[in-house]
Amino acid sequence: MTAIKHALQRDIFTPNDERLLSIVNVCKAGKKKRNCFLCATVTTERPVQVNVVKVKKSDKGDFYKRQTAWALRDLAVVDAKDAVKESPEFDLHFDKVYKWVASSTVEKNTFISCIWKLNQRYLRKKIDFINVSSQLLEESVPSGENQSVAGGDEEAVDEYQELNAREEQDIEIMMEGCEYAIANAEAFAEKLSRELQVLDGANIQSIMASEKQVNILMRLLDEALKEVDQIELKLSSYEEMLQSVKEQMDQISESNHLIHLSNTNNVKLLSEIEFLVNHMDLAKGHIKALQEGDLTSSRGIEACTNAADALLQCMNVALRPGHDMLHAVKQQQQRFSDLREQFARRLASHLNSVFVQQGHDQSSTLAQHSAELTLPNHHPFHRDLLRYAKLMEWLKNTDYGKYEGLTKNYMDYLSRLYEREIKDFFEVAKIKMTGTTREGKKFATLPRKESAVKQETESLHGSSGKLTGSTSSLNKLSVQSSGNRRSQSSSLLDMGNMSASDLDVADRTKFDKIFEQVLSELEPLCLAEQDFISKFFKLQQHQSTSGATMNEVEEVDGVALSRSYTSGVPQTVSSEKDMIRQMMTKIFRCIEPELNNLIALGDKIDSFNSLYMLVKMSHHVWTAQNVDPASFLSTTLGNVLVTVKRNFDKCISNQMKQMDEVKISKKSKVGILPFVAEFEEFAALAESIFKNAERRGDLDKAYIKLIRAVFDSVEKVANESQKTPRDVVMMENFHHIFATLSRLKISCLEAEKKEAKQKYTDHLQSYVIYSLGQPLEKLNHFFEGVEARVAQGIREEEVSYQLAFNKQELRKVIKEYPGKEVKKGLDNLYKKVDKHLCEEENLLQVVWHSMQDEFIRQYKHFEGLIARCYPGSGITMEFTIQDILDYCSSIAQSH
Repeated sequence: MTAIKHALQRDIFTPNDERLLSIVNVCKAGKKKRNCFLCATVTTERPVQVNVVKVKKSDKGDFYKRQTAWALRDLAVVDAKDAVKESPEFDLHFDKVYKWVASSTVEKNTFISCIWKLNQRYLRKKIDFINVSSQLLEESVPSGENQSVAGGDEEAVDEYQELNAREEQDIEIMMEGCEYAIANAEAFAEKLSRELQVLDGANIQSIMASEKQVNILMRLLDEALKEVDQIELKLSSYEEMLQSVKEQMDQISESNHLIHLSNTNNVKLLSEIEFLVNHMDLAKGHIKALQEGDLTSSRGIEACTNAADALLQCMNVALRPGHDMLHAVKQQQQRFSDLREQFARRLASHLNSVFVQQGHDQSSTLAQHSAELTLPNHHPFHRDLLRYAKLMEWLKNTDYGKYEGLTKNYMDYLSRLYEREIKDFFEVAKIKMTGTTREGKKFATLPRKESAVKQETESLHGSSGKLTGSTSSLNKLSVQSSGNRRSQSSSLLDMGNMSASDLDVADRTKFDKIFEQVLSELEPLCLAEQDFISKFFKLQQHQSTSGATMNEVEEVDGVALSRSYTSGVPQTVSSEKDMIRQMMTKIFRCIEPELNNLIALGDKIDSFNSLYMLVKMSHHVWTAQNVDPASFLSTTLGNVLVTVKRNFDKCISNQMKQMDEVKISKKSKVGILPFVAEFEEFAALAESIFKNAERRGDLDKAYIKLIRAVFDSVEKVANESQKTPRDVVMMENFHHIFATLSRLKISCLEAEKKEAKQKYTDHLQSYVIYSLGQPLEKLNHFFEGVEARVAQGIREEEVSYQLAFNKQELRKVIKEYPGKEVKKGLDNLYKKVDKHLCEEENLLQVVWHSMQDEFIRQYKHFEGLIARCYPGSGITMEFTIQDILDYCSSIAQSH
């Protein structure tokens, strides 16, 4: 440890003028054993600095390097961990707590003792020593005269001063001159004293010799003071001369400042005048255009527009402070105000006259559209008015009152004009739908009765309660055969009640085209007018990029309607969009009621029309919402779509109601029920209408409701049928339903198709078993007895020994069923089945083939019992399976 201490002193601390007092070998607690040294050092120069230095061995060699140093004054606590038990661990509390483990307890105690001494000597006991043995501290305290000894080393260091090089050289010369100094110190000291006296005398003589020089120096100083006084007099005269020059220069400077200030003011005044002249002077040409400009020609409108813009710039110029107090400025502003008022009044008057004139021109062309299903084109009217769009913007910015007046006049006039056009347009549409003229006369080519058509055109309100054109047709319709049902349908037509199967397909196609044409004419009309209003009245039609449109979807009667609202858009943009909707609502206020009346008429003509209307209206609503969800057209068509959807739902509900109220005939066979055939017609028509339609979901929901109602009604009719067996009603109608669903391939009804097939199969089997029964009744009873004996435990080959079931009895029973009797029985069965089944569904051969298979199954069962119970008897039936096949085939061919 001593060698390390000397090495550290030599290599690290001596170059830094420090002295190493104590050293301890430590490592950090709880970490890898990476040893280092904590050193207590003091500086050799005053004031003395005491440090605790961490020294670490370098990784690259065998030398040590200084890593960290802490001033002893920053040490707050020394914690020895345990005052009784020896432990190498201790903590030093500087800016944070440093935990150390010494290589030995002795080194730790020595280091802590040194720290305590340094604290006593230099720091006035500022450090707290905890968990340190009191005996250790007592041993460290020096007492009495030993104190000086304990600290003598340090004091000696403090009092010792090293000789410099010159002092060493002088001592060496003196020692060489006095060789005996070492042997006789007293003689040497006496010699030095004599030499010192000689030097003192020489110094006194030198001072006395220099007195003359001092007197000469004093005289020179007196002469210099006189020269200084003369120079000061000259400087005073020069200062008086410069003072007059300064006063003259000040006067000149003040004059220049006034000239500069005057020039600056003139420049500023010129700038203000130029500003007012450039920004508040309106050209004579602009004034003339505002007062007398031609507002009918394109060139005159352009001149007036430029003049109005120039006037607006002059009126909106940002005046500088104080300008508004100038009389000329006030006069000019009043002049501008008068020009603005005059031109605004002239512009508003002219535009009102243009509205009226354009209206007259539009009314003159209205007559040519009276007989056609087209709406007049307002494009020329819009094109002529759009020339005034910039002037309308100017009027909006300068005189909002007149702008509002023009807006109101435009809405009032256009609403009356559009109302006439749209009512005439819808009147033509109704005429084309019903086939009547304006006087109410019937076109001769249409197949419907005049009374029915007249009733449809006179009343456009009322519910549509029919699947087939009449709410009471199914109530009065009885279940009947195909031929009887056709005759009854014709009789119903004679009474004015039309079934869906008898409606003219051309009429439905015509209605679809008319309704589509109505919507196709209305849509561009509304969009063109909305676009014109936005451009002409300078309203914000589309949302700015500073905001985001949020769409809410509201469902009314199953119809999803889009409602939009604006988030983060300036209030002016939102209010302008609202103004567009309000103007459109007032101008086209008659569209929605007219559309509702047209829809009511179409529904009264034929409730199937609600399918066409739902598809067409949904498509147009979808298109309008993609263009602008918040537009008038989108909102209006959405409201009308709700009405169409309600009519569609009402149509479905009425069909289901008619199924519940259907009555069956007690005297005729049922056959295919009318509502089953009508569902087929409805589904076929709906599939053709809703192909690739947006509202397919509504149809699927209606399908589910209808098919369930059809199933329930078929069950109900089958249970109430008296003429036709229940199984026949179920079998034929579910077969028809299965065939319909298989042909149409309606994906949402796959489960119902499987159910219909299952019901058909089950009731076919049930009918076959019930109708066929036991054609060989006595033989069947005989073998039932045989099976009963076997069931009681008698062996099959021993049954023939039973008296009632011996071979003789079996032969007797078999003889009662010769082939001729069997064929006769089958023939009667065929006639019975033929009476039950209807010709429309053509299931006779299917049922007959199933009966044939069932009869053959019974035959094989009897043969098996004979073979097992009467082995070797040679008893056989009077007819064979081939005979049965021949009988069935000949019977089927004969009928």
